[in-house]
Amino acid sequence: MPDTLYRNALFFDGTGSDPIISDVAVTDGVISATGPGLPAGAETRVVDCTGLWLMPGLLDIHTHCDLELELAPELPELVRHGTTTAVIGNCSLGVTFGNQRREGEDPIVDCFARVENMPKSVLRKVADACTWTDSQGYLDHLSALPLGPNIVPLMPHSMLRIEVMGLHGSITRRPTRRERARLERLVDAGMAQGYAGFSTDALPFHFLANDPHRNSRIPTQYAGFRELRQLTSVVRRYGRVWQATPPKDNFVDAVRCFLLTSGRLFGRPLRTTVLAVLDLQTNRAAVGLCLMLSAILNSRLVGGYFRFQALSGTFRLWSDGAINPLADEIPTLRVLNELEPEDRAGRARILNDPEWIASFRHMWLRGRTGCSLARLRRLLRLEDIVLTRRLSDMTVAAAPLDNWCGETLQAPYRRLLRWQAARGRKGAANAAEDAFFRTFPNPVGDDATFIIHLLRQWDTDLRWETTIANRNPQKVESLLFHPQTLPGFNDSGAHLANMGFYDGNLRLLKMAQRGGTARVAAGVHRLTGLPAAFFNINAGVLRPGARADLCVIDPDALRRWEPESTYEFIYRAQFGCRQVVNRPAGVVREVMIAGRVAWKDGNYTASYGQVPFGRVLRAKDHPDEHAGDGRAHAGHATAG
Repeated sequence: MPDTLYRNALFFDGTGSDPIISDVAVTDGVISATGPGLPAGAETRVVDCTGLWLMPGLLDIHTHCDLELELAPELPELVRHGTTTAVIGNCSLGVTFGNQRREGEDPIVDCFARVENMPKSVLRKVADACTWTDSQGYLDHLSALPLGPNIVPLMPHSMLRIEVMGLHGSITRRPTRRERARLERLVDAGMAQGYAGFSTDALPFHFLANDPHRNSRIPTQYAGFRELRQLTSVVRRYGRVWQATPPKDNFVDAVRCFLLTSGRLFGRPLRTTVLAVLDLQTNRAAVGLCLMLSAILNSRLVGGYFRFQALSGTFRLWSDGAINPLADEIPTLRVLNELEPEDRAGRARILNDPEWIASFRHMWLRGRTGCSLARLRRLLRLEDIVLTRRLSDMTVAAAPLDNWCGETLQAPYRRLLRWQAARGRKGAANAAEDAFFRTFPNPVGDDATFIIHLLRQWDTDLRWETTIANRNPQKVESLLFHPQTLPGFNDSGAHLANMGFYDGNLRLLKMAQRGGTARVAAGVHRLTGLPAAFFNINAGVLRPGARADLCVIDPDALRRWEPESTYEFIYRAQFGCRQVVNRPAGVVREVMIAGRVAWKDGNYTASYGQVPFGRVLRAKDHPDEHAGDGRAHAGHATAG
C-alpha cells in the first residue's frame, strides 16, 4: 500500500498531455501508480485533491542561491512557491572552488557584492564556510547539506578563471597556453562529475566590488572568443548546457559568440540558454532582435539548440537612493554604486562635485528635449539604456515625508513647481513638505536638479520602485509560450532588497489558467518536463518509477491572486537584511520532495530544514539517450 495517496486530483504529468482526473500514489519516495480508484492501506495518508491541480514540482532554471545554500540550505522561499529543483552557478558566479582566498584576495565578496547585490558581511560569512577546494569537493559538500529542493549545479566561468589565474591575473592578462589547458581540464572534470553545464557572462554592468578592482568587470568578461570556444567545446562533447548573457551593446559580437551553438559549424549543437528576452520599456526593438536571433540560430542553416530565458512577470525594481542592480549600466551612477552602502559621506562628496553634476545632468536630460538623434530614439523607444529617466515611472516606497509614499516622484515635483511659482504661499501638501521645499534651489529649473537634491538630502532614505520591462501582460504571455524561449530568469536568491521573482512560475500558471486546462498543461510542461529535458536531469515528469517531487495547486486561489499587490519586505536573519518577497496566499497547498512533505497548508513541516529532502541532480545520472545529439531534442523542446 502507498505511503501517500493523492485522491481525485486534476493531474498534469509534465509532458504537456491533457490533464485527467486521477489518483497518484507515492511509495518509498517514488510515484508507484497513477490512475482512478487506487487502493489505500490503513497507514496510507490520503489527501483529497478534489478541485485541485497536482503536477510535478516546478523548476527554477536561473537562481543565485549558491550563497543561501550555505546559510539556509532548505531555500524556503523557493519551496513555498512550488519549486522543487533549482539551477545554481549561473552568470559565471558560484562557490565551486571554495572561497579561493589567496594573496589577500576575497573573490566571493568581490564577485557577488555588486553583481548580485549581496551584503559584504554575509558574503564574508559564506566565504568562511567554503572550505573545499575543487569541483568534486563542492558536490560532496552539497550532498551533505539538509537540502530543501534538488540542486542542479553549473560550473561558473569567473570562478574557474580565478582558480587558474588568480583574481588579479584573471582581469589583467590573457591565460598562458598552460593555463588554457588547465581551464579545459577543470571543465572536463566538472562535466565528468555531473555538472549540468557551464556559465559565462557578458553584461557590461557587472563589476567587482573590492579595491583595487572596483573599475574592473568580473573575470569571465576578459575571456576572448578563443577561450570560450575551447571551453564550450568540452560542454558540447558532454551534451551539457551553456548558460550565457549577451554583450548587450554589440549585436555583432553577440551573433559571433552565440554561433557557438551551431551544429553545422562545430559538428554537434551546443545547448545554449541566454538571458534574457524582455519587453523593455526603453527599447521596444530588443524583443524582436532576440527572437530573430534565436530563430536564425535554431534554423536548419545554423543547426543550433538555443533558447532565450523569459521572465514570467513585470520587471519590478526597488532602489535605495541611487543604488540598484542596474546603476552600473550608467557611468554617472556607477561611481555612486562603487561606494559601500553605508558610505553616505562619500556619496555626498560626489553629489556636490560640479563635474559629476554636469555629467548627471547630461545623462538625465539626454534626448528629453530639442531635435537630435537621441530625442528620436527616445520617442521611438529605441534607447540603449534600461532606466527610463521619467519621474512618472518612479514610485516612492519609503521617504522621510510619509505623504510621498505611494506617489510617483512626478507628483511632489509638480507641487514644488507650483509652490515656487506661488513664492511659498501655497502648493505644499503640509507643513513638513513646505519646510522641505524651502531647501531646494529656487527656481529648481528641471527634474535633474530635483533628483540631485533628493539624493543629497535623503540618500538611501529615499526608496523608490519602477517597472523597467514586461508591463504588457499579453506580450509577456506570448514570450513565455514562444517556441524560442524557456521560462526562467527569476534571479532567485540575488538582489534581495531590490527584486522578488520567486513567484515567477506561479505567474505563468495564472496566465495559462485563462486559456483553459490545455493551456495550463502546456504551461506546466514549460515549467517542468521541458527545462528538465533541456538540462538533462531526472525531474519534471510524474510517471510510475519517477521520484515523487510534486506540488498541489489550488486553482481558485490562483485565480484570485493579484501578483502586483502581494509584494512585501521581510527581515531574513540569515542575511542580516530585508528581502523583498511575493507570497500568494493559499495557492500552493502542498509540496512533496522525494516522497516527503516539505510544505503543507501554509507551513513548513517539522523536519524541513533539519534533514535532506532534495539531492544534487547530476547530469550523468540521467538516462544515456538524453546526452545524445542535441537536435534530437530541439523538436521536443519547441513543442508545447
